[in-house]
Amino acid sequence: MRNVGTVVRGIRTPIIKENDDLATIVVDSLMKAKESEGFEFRDKDVVAITEAVVGISEGNYVTVDEIAQDLKNKFPSGNIGVVFPILSRNRFSMILKAIARAMDKITMLLSFPSDEVGNGILDEDVLDNSQYNLSSIITEEQYKETFGTWIHPFTGINMVDFYRELIKNENCEVEFVFANDPKVILNYTKDVLTCDIHTRIRTKKILKEAGANTVYGLFEVMTSPVGNSGCNPQYGLLGSNKSTEERLKLFPKTGEKLVYTIQNRLKELTGKTIEVMVYGDGAFKDPVGKIWELADPVVSPAYTEGLNGTPNEIKLKYVSDNKFADLSGDELKEAIKNEIRQKEADLKGNMLSQGTTPRRLTDLIGSLCDLTSGSGDKGTPVVFIQGYFDNLASD
Repeated sequence: MRNVGTVVRGIRTPIIKENDDLATIVVDSLMKAKESEGFEFRDKDVVAITEAVVGISEGNYVTVDEIAQDLKNKFPSGNIGVVFPILSRNRFSMILKAIARAMDKITMLLSFPSDEVGNGILDEDVLDNSQYNLSSIITEEQYKETFGTWIHPFTGINMVDFYRELIKNENCEVEFVFANDPKVILNYTKDVLTCDIHTRIRTKKILKEAGANTVYGLFEVMTSPVGNSGCNPQYGLLGSNKSTEERLKLFPKTGEKLVYTIQNRLKELTGKTIEVMVYGDGAFKDPVGKIWELADPVVSPAYTEGLNGTPNEIKLKYVSDNKFADLSGDELKEAIKNEIRQKEADLKGNMLSQGTTPRRLTDLIGSLCDLTSGSGDKGTPVVFIQGYFDNLASD
């Protein structure tokens, strides 16, 4: 009988640079960890690699000037609306610099009281006691008068002031407006760049149906190279991160080849079928700061076939307290094992049974990995997970 369930290990690797052979580095680091830590590989173990080092190793970078050129090609008028960007110095400020460099005027529509991923832009208590509500349209002057002194408690800055200064430094005119309806931007311009992440398709559809002239999303910018630049055909600028003051690292585009290369090499070395995935932001929310971590377009842009689907789990506390309330000890454990086996049979027959909230395996495992590796300064861009697919019936 196993006395330990899921085990998660952060795997240290050499510092990964552009054009490194990442598959070899990952496999070698895992084999070294096995020798030093004394674990054995098993079928259905999981190896996860953070998207940051995937993008670095494949050299998938773009410059501010390259983004600006793509935007000029898409918006020759030089006057656009920028709709629902997130409030981030790392994620969006470099993109905004490129937009401002390409345009003569920007009208920026910001959602309130926070952006899509929970970064606040005003004091919600002040909002509740003001003349405005979530359906209001608030001008820049009205924002300044009512909310303009508010600064974010974590960053210590007001992002409206930060974005305004950034845009003006590129000799671009800017006007802010605050509303939660994307159609409001059409009162100012018919050429629109939508910058939301998870609602991007819907927002673009709403604007096109409402009479917008030209509408692109960030996911459609830098989908092909400008000169010798990098690109991401699927996600464009979504998932990008600041690299230097003039360069961004894009979301990985070769992840699928990488995960199967690593899986095949580990199979040759260990004889085990080990699942492999690339992960970015986890899908969880900070209950204090109210920030939803997922600023990437997906948690996992690439993973092996065995990570498709949702967990096969029962609600242990539910069946223990209800269906088997009169059982205890070994008798209770055996009953629960039988319940798990029954659910497995039900799933094969497409029958419904009492279980946990359905979430994709890649979202759950990717969130676990993001929490394990942190922001990267732990030096563990690879996470190795054992026992994730075990349950009481696995003993």
